[in-house]
Amino acid sequence: MCGFVMYTGNDIITAELLGAMERQLGLIDHRGPDDMALERIAPGVAVGFRRLAIIDRQGSRQPLSYPPSGPEAGRWTLVFNGEIYNFEALREELIRQHGAVFATDGDSEVLAAAFHHWGEAALERLRGMFAFAIWDSGTETLYAARDPFGIKPLYYVDTLDGGLWLASEKAPLLPQASRELDPTALSLYLTMQYVPEPYTMHRDVRRLPAGGLLIRRFGGAPVVRRYTRAWLRPDPAADEAAVVADLREALRDSVRAHMRADVPVGAFLSSGIDSTAIVALAAELHPRLQAFTAGFDTATAFSELEIAERSAAQLGVDLHPAVVRPDQVMEALPRIIWHLGDPVADPSIVPLYFLARTAAEHVTVVLSGEGADELAGGYTIYREPHSVAPVARLGDPLQRGLRALARAMPDGMRGKSYLQRATTPMPDRYFGNARILTDDEKARILRGGPGIGHQHVTASLYAEAVALDPVATMQHIDINTWLTGDILTKADRMSMAHSLELRVPFLDRRVFEVLSRLPSRLKVPDRGRTTKYALRRAVAGIVPDFIVDRPKLGFPTPARRWLRAELAEWAHHVFSTSGAGHLIDLNYAHALLAAHEKAEADHARKLWILLTFCLWHGIFVDGTITVTRQEPRVGPMLTG
Repeated sequence: MCGFVMYTGNDIITAELLGAMERQLGLIDHRGPDDMALERIAPGVAVGFRRLAIIDRQGSRQPLSYPPSGPEAGRWTLVFNGEIYNFEALREELIRQHGAVFATDGDSEVLAAAFHHWGEAALERLRGMFAFAIWDSGTETLYAARDPFGIKPLYYVDTLDGGLWLASEKAPLLPQASRELDPTALSLYLTMQYVPEPYTMHRDVRRLPAGGLLIRRFGGAPVVRRYTRAWLRPDPAADEAAVVADLREALRDSVRAHMRADVPVGAFLSSGIDSTAIVALAAELHPRLQAFTAGFDTATAFSELEIAERSAAQLGVDLHPAVVRPDQVMEALPRIIWHLGDPVADPSIVPLYFLARTAAEHVTVVLSGEGADELAGGYTIYREPHSVAPVARLGDPLQRGLRALARAMPDGMRGKSYLQRATTPMPDRYFGNARILTDDEKARILRGGPGIGHQHVTASLYAEAVALDPVATMQHIDINTWLTGDILTKADRMSMAHSLELRVPFLDRRVFEVLSRLPSRLKVPDRGRTTKYALRRAVAGIVPDFIVDRPKLGFPTPARRWLRAELAEWAHHVFSTSGAGHLIDLNYAHALLAAHEKAEADHARKLWILLTFCLWHGIFVDGTITVTRQEPRVGPMLTG
């Protein structure tokens, strides 16, 4: 797990440019405290690297050149962030098929060798999480790619003078980009609570999409395309017993692969089935596993500590709690936003930040349960197609009548929301797990009207999902938007803020092969309220019995209470000092907060999305909010 900055351009690499790159690397030192390197690798190409050493700690330094010897020695130069879990098998295959030679024992050189011998086809063989850039001096071509789910990030800026900058985070690229805000990104953020790929809040900075490949021949323009997509292929005839057995074995194999490291490995543990399954399977391999959970110094309803403690005791693992106080939130939230680079208004980021900080005091790698809900059908919203089916089956005249009836019903009246949802086509009503502001609300808050609607992002995804059933269609939307834009973004940034590598065994190639085949009846059966049906059956007998059918909580955060009490005055101050009044109606934001404080309404989610944006604007645009970054842990600065 690491971070890198790379430049390719028409200019000669000067000492001044290398000095700028060294400053850029200082902005991502938290991603790699163990080693640093900066090299000019071609007349117009330079790379900088920060390393968090996990495997082959004394070898595998980057930038890494390949082959190590022979007539093409050093043709390829790689910088790589992530882990390739099947690197040992690939290494043996490369030796057997091509007589490949290796000078290190790590996965980085295997990745470079795979590109040398297989070219772009190597991407389809990789089992892991990755964002990398590799320079081919033979053809003067740059290749950069991300894993299929977008677990690891990669940003880029295509400058007007013919240069191309890449980086593992956004902050190093901002000096190369204008500070002009992207109005499309802002509008989409207010709808979805995050900025969907490929956008960022800065017009000039873009993200390489999940499963994306960027190719740039020296002096040419970069070309971006997807080399893969995480497709669901439900099998209606799938046998339940066989699927459950396959899933159980795939999860065991995935956890075993994800435990491979030359440093201490732990796991996150909440009250839900996903993380508990990961901890239980990891504990089979490492009986005194270190586990970590988060909670709050407030009502039990917001804390998962008690359930996590019960699970840890039954599984025999050592549990370390992180308890979050409101005063810590005010101190940490600006730092959290800085690490994110773009606003993500998910309150669960707060406990995740403190959870990662606690874990980093004990281990260097943690396993976590991200991806299970999207792939296995864990969100309760996935039950909606069953609930609205009686109305959705009615003819258009009846649906139009019911839609008119819903419009005439007073807000808050029982049945109004149901009729609205049941008579609205899915592409118009569903755009992901988080649905914050309607177009009418955005028109009230956003200067200049509601802006871009969610269809700008989801229309092409719905076109791709035309053959899928409604539940799988909703999953397809979430896998390609919410998962990468919210879930994996916060997981990467909050863990790496503390120089902690976070691994996600559910987002494994072999696990996905099983989960992608699940029909809806094995995810959200049409009777009862069960979600993740096949997953629950697969881990029954592995996790404690009281966890098997426990509903999802997902790091519940007392944001509602905070914004009525401890955080209220501070939030008013953030609104007033953010400098964002030309973009959003800050008087309206203050009014929403005042009404929330008086308990006249619950505006917590709207306020959190506005507070997060105002913090971001004050930090990255207006400069009125300063951030003191936490110093990264001191690594050994590897030698040799």
